[in-house]
Amino acid sequence: MNQTSDLPVSTITELLAFSCRRYSHHPAFTHAGATLTYHELDRLSGLFSSYLLHHSCLVKGDRIALLLPNLLQFPVVFFGALRAGLVVVNINPQFTAYELQHQLNDSGAKAAVVLSNLTESLSEIIHFTELKEVIVTNVVDLHSPLVRCWSWLAGGWKQQQWEWGSSVTTTRLRKALKLGEAKAWQNINAAPDDLALLQYTGGTTGVSKGVMLQHRQLIANMQQINDVLKKVVIPGSEVVCAPLPIYHIYSLTFHCLVMLSRGSHMVLIPNPRDLDSFVAEFAKYPISIFAGLNTLFVSLCQHPAFIQLDFENLKLTFSGGAALTQSAARDWQAVTGCEILEGYGLTEASPVVSANRPYSVVSQTVGKPLRDTCVKILGEEGEVLTYGETGELWVKGPQVMQGYWKKPEDTRQVLLDGWLQTGDIARMDRQGNIRIVDRKKDMINVSGFAVYPNELEKVISCHPDVLECAAIGIPDDVVGEHIKLYVVSSNQRLSIRDVRDYCRERLTSYKVPRLVEFRRCLPHNAVGKVLRRQLREEEFSALQHPKHGRHL
Repeated sequence: MNQTSDLPVSTITELLAFSCRRYSHHPAFTHAGATLTYHELDRLSGLFSSYLLHHSCLVKGDRIALLLPNLLQFPVVFFGALRAGLVVVNINPQFTAYELQHQLNDSGAKAAVVLSNLTESLSEIIHFTELKEVIVTNVVDLHSPLVRCWSWLAGGWKQQQWEWGSSVTTTRLRKALKLGEAKAWQNINAAPDDLALLQYTGGTTGVSKGVMLQHRQLIANMQQINDVLKKVVIPGSEVVCAPLPIYHIYSLTFHCLVMLSRGSHMVLIPNPRDLDSFVAEFAKYPISIFAGLNTLFVSLCQHPAFIQLDFENLKLTFSGGAALTQSAARDWQAVTGCEILEGYGLTEASPVVSANRPYSVVSQTVGKPLRDTCVKILGEEGEVLTYGETGELWVKGPQVMQGYWKKPEDTRQVLLDGWLQTGDIARMDRQGNIRIVDRKKDMINVSGFAVYPNELEKVISCHPDVLECAAIGIPDDVVGEHIKLYVVSSNQRLSIRDVRDYCRERLTSYKVPRLVEFRRCLPHNAVGKVLRRQLREEEFSALQHPKHGRHL
């Protein structure tokens, strides 16, 4: 490993100390006009760590669940928990009670930090979990006293009483930070092999599993990504727009590790679906770096206020989490003047495996593997395939997970001699650029021919009237499976015949969808990836209970 360009850190707590020392008075995180400097991040996370060590029931190695959107509190409690030697479990705060109960019970979390107005689901299932303490925070807890007072007067902070019983302690975050002042923070020395995160998979193809990520794996991925960006990211100078939820591994690694290591200023966007507020916030800052995904690029490029912004400072745009379509990449570059660097990763790899390099984008690929990362493409019989051949992608590198939490059999199925079976179908060119074809589980078998939904969706999304689409396989007694396409259109006059004719002109006959259904929107996970599994479940249910719709 080339150590000359690496930061002198081996754990996340060392990384925080390094950045807070080097960039002490630089802005670190901003939300709705309130900003924490790196010095304040260091102080507040230390106070939270002190509270956990001296006033909670938690000990080193215990799990603490964070149910927070992109607010100033997130980095404070995230780094504070790690400084106390705890293991962070990131959970989508919008989860249903059922989803929440699964991840809390599976992780064995003893404490949770939750936003005050998002406690309903937690209250339904808290007695069926191992939680002993809940720390509740308000949106403006880390804003100025004037803003907090105004919020209180406006009714934003109701004196809620949570009926959780005597077995669960409730503490407000501001009180916890105050209690943390009583005793100086004592260093809990994290080792590189200590568990840092239980990061649950998205569950797009089944029940989510807890991925065990150690400090060393996350730091390795941070160093690898920095190696790609070192010539274009100026330490202490970048302003980064952060619309994707930080509780997701893509956003967490990028903003809280990579960009933090470079002393960047992160502008947090709690709700990117509120495009008007998002664009207004974007306009306030000289944004130089943006990390998004396909659906967000499409939505922004259609927003009249966004396309009028000044993008003079924007020099890097990253895409991950879902496949990037050519039309989205083209429109983004036309609007902003900045090309999109698409990368590839998965939770089990901390998450980044490969990425396009700045100013060297190879269209429709996810770039070359990161340094110290080996990849291979295997065929159906486990044989190693050559350049240009399509098979399953396997990955080996220092960023690959330790395994799945409490699931040794699942771990053995995907980890073999350090190689991670990704479940993604890919091919590689002679220059080492990887093209992701699709998820293995999403492949559609039409009369023995393999059809990959990503391929169809990329072609069909180029239609000027198609905003978004998704393809799934429907069981068929004759051909095995036939293709159903879901379309979100900007033109109400777009017909099923129009869509199928468009497909016939560009796709082999067996790839043309037999069924087309128009919808106002498609189901997405927290990051914006289309949930094909949910579409399949809806379709199977509809087959048992037929109803009329706009399809053929």
